[in-house]
Parts: sequence; structure tokens; C-alpha cells
Amino acid sequence: MKVESENQTLASITFQNYFRMYEKLAGMTGTADTESVEFGQIYNLEVIVIPTHMPMVRIDHPDAIFKTQEEKFNAIADDIADCHRRGQPTLVGTVSIEKSELLAHMLKKRKIPHNVLNAKQHEMEAEIVAEAGNVGKVTIATNMAGRGTDIKLGEGVKELGGLHILGTERHESRRIDNQLRGRSGRQGDPGSSRFYLALDDDLMRLFGSDRLQGIMGKLGMKEGEAIENKMVSNAIEKSQRRVESHNFEIRKQLLDFDNVMNQQREVVYSLRRDLMSAESTESIAFEYADDLLEEILQPALDAKELDDEDKEAVLKRVDEVFNFSRFEEFGKDELPSMEQADEWVKEVLSQLKSSAPDHYEEILRYFLLDALDRNWKEHLLNMDHLRDGIGLRGYGQKDPKQEYKREGFNLFQEMLYTIKENTMRAFSHLRIQAEVKEEEFQHDTGDDLEYSGAGDEEKKPVRRKEPKVGRNEPCPCGSGRKYKKCCGR
Repeated sequence: MKVESENQTLASITFQNYFRMYEKLAGMTGTADTESVEFGQIYNLEVIVIPTHMPMVRIDHPDAIFKTQEEKFNAIADDIADCHRRGQPTLVGTVSIEKSELLAHMLKKRKIPHNVLNAKQHEMEAEIVAEAGNVGKVTIATNMAGRGTDIKLGEGVKELGGLHILGTERHESRRIDNQLRGRSGRQGDPGSSRFYLALDDDLMRLFGSDRLQGIMGKLGMKEGEAIENKMVSNAIEKSQRRVESHNFEIRKQLLDFDNVMNQQREVVYSLRRDLMSAESTESIAFEYADDLLEEILQPALDAKELDDEDKEAVLKRVDEVFNFSRFEEFGKDELPSMEQADEWVKEVLSQLKSSAPDHYEEILRYFLLDALDRNWKEHLLNMDHLRDGIGLRGYGQKDPKQEYKREGFNLFQEMLYTIKENTMRAFSHLRIQAEVKEEEFQHDTGDDLEYSGAGDEEKKPVRRKEPKVGRNEPCPCGSGRKYKKCCGR
């Protein structure tokens, strides 16, 4: 396959900065308490815990820890079979579609009827979840598929102990574990929950399962036996906190980098809105011209001594941007004063206006917006490249965030200058050509072209007397230069 260039970002924003654009920000969820530090630091929002309407009577059993995945899933299937035999409804939470399908296969072998929610049956999800609290129901949900639907307990289920929640693995985030547990014991209903873990689970490996495996070996635990200990469950929760803290730091670092871009976004988008809504863009064009003259001309005027070479360089630079050489007085004696340059800028725009009075504002707005959009797009690409390599500054004992802020600011200043320069170049070199009416259009009847039998009734194709000369071929005039550099220009 042909290797294409990488995709370019045209606009981006983090969720955090997107949400912070709202004047008022608030929310309600049953699982915000574990993320209260992040809500406070990122959004300056306090998390308030509202007590439950009815006392919580759900029984949360300690985690059951097994040596291997196989032992764990056999124990889960046994627990489900026991609940199904007694008629107690069970909701099983898995971390992936693969795990939910593995468990479904095991239950099928045991001939236990069940429903699987794994985002494959969107329309049926709400209906399946709503019935998950009926007698004998077994529901397997991947990462809390079907949330947003209350699970109401069927007749006689309260007497059987309510809905039993069964987690096949601890998630990296306690919030998702709490979401799963929170499906049971609502509005004072009875219920129970238990999480099953294996030493080769992803989170358990982070926790340090080798040490625990050694303890289980010393205790002489047989295959299929589990550890149930509050201390171990608490240690796992601490491990989850560490992972959550690490993930929060990653999000915070992303936000720190985006905060630099966010300030630049606000400036550019505000400028773009002004250009779109301004009744007259002429004042913006004058402002750009003043800024450029301050940058190019003013330092030379302030210099006490300026040799002819430097003076010539300044005049050349001013002419490149503003095309002042159209004025007879330009460059003859000394550098023009700022007042004189301002007058010439007004004359340049006045000439443009007189050549297209009906479209003057439209032309100004078009070139201003075009320069802004093109340079902003280029700036985003430069910022992406800067960010990709900024982490290496850490090896030089420099803070990558501070370096990104400093260099990002310099790139932004350069972009704003380039936008102004591009627009003034366009205005000063622009020539408006009057529209040629069709009847006024005359065909070129030079020596190299002729019409063969051009009659009134039928138009014949144009034929050349001489063969067509390629752009890069020697010019037929004999100058020795390429055609595109000579007569082909």
C-alpha cells in the first residue's frame, strides 16, 4: 500500500476544557465520591454526598481470591448455579466481551438459562435489564451495559435475599465497581454483592500477587479454595487508589498541555468571530498594517546610526510586504516616517477599494480569514510536533511543561505576525481585473495558432502549426533557457 502523509488535526479540545466553557457546571451521580479530588482540582466543584432515602441493607461480602482464572470462573459458575437453584436473581459484571462469552459458554454447559448484555443487542438491553430482578434470572453485563434502567425486584425476591451482584474481576477504577454494586440494594431493598479475583488478574499483578501466591502456598491451600479476608480486600482497594491516582496524573498532564492550547484557541476563535461579525474589516486591516510597520520600520527609525546597507535591507523588506515602490517618493532619500507609511497604506487600500467598490469589504474579509485559517492549521501541526518531542527536554534537566509553554508562546507570536504579513502582502499586491464579457472576448490569432475553417455554423478545434513545446524543454527562441523561464512565462 502507498504510504500516505499523517492526518492533520484541524481542531481539538479536551473534555475538561470543553466542560469548563459552560458558565454553570454541576452534576449528579451515585459514584462521584471516589473522584472528589479530581472534581475539586479540575472544575473547582465540591462533591456533596446525599444520604440514601432508605437505610442501606445490602450485604457486601469480602472479595474471594483464587490462584488461577480457571478456579475463579468455576467458583463463579457454582455461585450462579446456587442462586439460580434458590431462585435468587443474579447480575454478573464482566470487564470484557470475551469474559462474558466465556462465562455464558460455561453456564450453557450447565444448562442454566441466562441473558448476555455486551452492547450487541441495543434495543433489547433496557428490556433485559428491567427483568434482571425477577425470580431465577441470570444476567451477564459487560462493563455495566444497560445502565440507566432501574432493576425492580420481582414478586417474592426480597424474601430470597434480593438481587445478588457478582463481579468477575476488580476494575482499575473503584467507581465502576461501585456502579456495579449500586444496581442492588436500591431504595432500601435487600441485596448482596461479591467480587471474585484471581492472582493472574491485571489488577492483582499490580497489587503484587507473587507475595500473596507464596502465602497461599504456605497455608497449604488446595485447588478451588479461596482467601476471604477484609485486609486483603482493603489492600486491593488501596491498589485501585494508586492506579486511579496514576490515571488522574495522566489526565492532568494532558490538561496542562491543553491549557496552553486553550489560551491560544480563545484568542484565535475570538479573532475569527470578530472578523466574521465586523461590519467593517478595514479598521482591522489598518491595525495589522500598524503592527507590521512597528515591527519592521520603527526599530530602524529609532536607530541612532544606520548604514546604507541596513537602510536598503529595511526598504526592501517594507516594499516586499506593502509594495510601496508604486509611490514615486518611496526609497529616494531617507526611510519614510511612520506617518508617511500610514498614508501609503491608506492609499493602497483606497486603490483596492476604487477598483472593486461593491466587493471591497468581501475581499478584505476573505483574505483576512484565509490567512487566519491557513496559519492556524499550520500552527496546530507545529504544536503537535513540539508536543511529541518535548518530553525529551526532561533529560536536559528542564521541565517539559514549562518548555512547552515557552516555545508554544513563541510559535503563537510568530503565527500572529505571519497572519498580518500574509494579509498585507495580499492587499498590496492584489490587482482586480474587470470582468470580461463574452462578446468582448477575442481569440488569440497569433502566428502559432490558427482556426481551420471556422464557420458560423460549426466550430472546429484549434490546431497548432508547430509541435507543442514542453515547459522544461529548451525555448524555441534560442535563448538557451527553459521554455517556462523564457517565452512560456
